[in-house]
Amino acid sequence: MADIDLDDIARRMDGALEAFGRELAGLRTGRATTALLEPITVDAYGAQMPMNQVGTISVPESRLLSIQVWDKGLVKAVERAILESSLGLNPQTEGSTIRIPVPDLSEERRAELAKVASRYAEQARVAVRNVRRDGMDRLKKLEKDGDISQDDQHLYGEEVQTLTDDHIKKIDHTLQVKEQEIMQV
Repeated sequence: MADIDLDDIARRMDGALEAFGRELAGLRTGRATTALLEPITVDAYGAQMPMNQVGTISVPESRLLSIQVWDKGLVKAVERAILESSLGLNPQTEGSTIRIPVPDLSEERRAELAKVASRYAEQARVAVRNVRRDGMDRLKKLEKDGDISQDDQHLYGEEVQTLTDDHIKKIDHTLQVKEQEIMQV
């Protein structure tokens, strides 16, 4: 019998769920945190680099982030990346240091953050569905090649669909909890 690795499919779906969790961690509502800048990438040296690979991110005050950019030539690129992010932050540049005041959350800002969280959730759902599609395509190929029976293909397909449904439910639940946290005054 052909090798169907449902554990691998589950692991890949778990990876999408973990990535979603890390992205949501960047949407802190009360205090400034370095995780806020982690999803942002900077166009540096001809590639997209994570913010923490172009400078030191710190939190000198509860409502202030600071980035000490290592290469002065990248200061403008870092500033542009922050401005173009959907986080609504306004960086202030002082030499090679960029200070980012984290504003109090207005009702409008809370709604914006909820939309960002929803966008992250949709990306996670798409990633899970892509893993599902890959698994189903593999099953169809194995059945076509005669490595598994049509019944086995159907049974494995149901298991892959169950994994997909479970992961989508986890994503939706995590999003619901985060939205409640964001909207809480």
